[in-house]
Amino acid sequence: MKYLAVENISFNVLKHELVPEHYLLTPEEADKILSEKKLNRDQLPKIRKSDAAIKVLENINNAPIEEGRVVKVVRQSETAEIFVAYRLVIKG
Repeated sequence: MKYLAVENISFNVLKHELVPEHYLLTPEEADKILSEKKLNRDQLPKIRKSDAAIKVLENINNAPIEEGRVVKVVRQSETAEIFVAYRLVIKG
């Protein structure tokens, strides 16, 4: 397990086998995905800035993640094989 030097984070939660992969999309990537799916940001499920996965992504990117950014979540499933979801970063 990789330990991170981030306040309030004792390990990289994204390395845990039960946590799906999380990727921070660029604004351009997010706009393209939302356009393809005919969605707006308000229709996406939410993820709080205080979520452990967001804290790790902030550490990986060496920068805070602002509200309104979109995160791609990739889950491995026995029935669906790969399931991709998108979440909107919100305050909290």
